[in-house]
Amino acid sequence: MSVDANAYHRLKAELDAQGVTLLAVSKTKPKEDIEALYQLGHRDFAENYVQELVEKQPLLPDDIRWHFIGHLQRNKVKYIASFCAMIQGVDSRSLLQEINKQAQKCGRVIDVLLQVHIASEETKFGLSNDEVFALLEQASLYPNVQIKGLMGMASFTDNTEQVRQEFLTLKSIFDRVNAQGPHNRLTVLSMGMSGDYRLAITCGSTMVRVGSLLFGARS
Repeated sequence: MSVDANAYHRLKAELDAQGVTLLAVSKTKPKEDIEALYQLGHRDFAENYVQELVEKQPLLPDDIRWHFIGHLQRNKVKYIASFCAMIQGVDSRSLLQEINKQAQKCGRVIDVLLQVHIASEETKFGLSNDEVFALLEQASLYPNVQIKGLMGMASFTDNTEQVRQEFLTLKSIFDRVNAQGPHNRLTVLSMGMSGDYRLAITCGSTMVRVGSLLFGARS
């Protein structure tokens, strides 16, 4: 399925009215679909796999803001450090150190989000509450990284109330960080996907990661 222009404009207008950034998740989608959305004016795209991102990036316009939202292995940071606008899902100190190292080599400062473990599934990645505060306290050690906010993935469940509570948990951490003072001021709270983005917004999300609503279901 190609991009539905009317669906895109409706969604974009809905999110713009609430001050929420739309991140188009283009994993597994051909460059033609990304180009179609680009022609509609969209610039923020997200990929989950390093190899796929590295293959697509040189084939598409330079002013696309690429976000990496998958689980990132340290040995693969070097492949995306020269162009990635934001790395979401920073789930360890060692990964933050590696991003800083590779960004320094490229003469860049890379925006990142710290991924917080909020889901019931142990298989999902993320930092604990204490680990988030510990990394933020030492942010000055990583001059080539700018911690812009937090991201989280809710449990894969039909229990809306459980998902709501997980989103609210992340929002409370976000608020606690910002209550500490301007030195740790966070501006991005990335939570919510195609199936639950409206719920995420009611819980305070400032960025939603949407794929199937824009590109159709993945095969």
